[in-house]
Amino acid sequence: MVQVAAALLFAIAAGLGVMVILAMLRSNADAILSALLGEGAFTSPAAPGPVSDGKAIKLRPPPVRRLGTHRSRAPSRSVKIVSHAA
Repeated sequence: MVQVAAALLFAIAAGLGVMVILAMLRSNADAILSALLGEGAFTSPAAPGPVSDGKAIKLRPPPVRRLGTHRSRAPSRSVKIVSHAA
């Protein structure tokens, strides 16, 4: 009895999945099929071009890292000796 109920639930879930896929294809068939074919839904003239009027945002360069300013995370030798003695 439980197996029959599980089989019916699986069949209902599979049917709903197929219905969702068909509804997506019906509403966006052109965009989906052109994307699957590798053409894309939007042609290149519709894409925005590069900013050439000088209004581009300029980013700051990253800060210079200095190697000697960071402390080592390794424990000191005296701590190792004390921990081995305990």
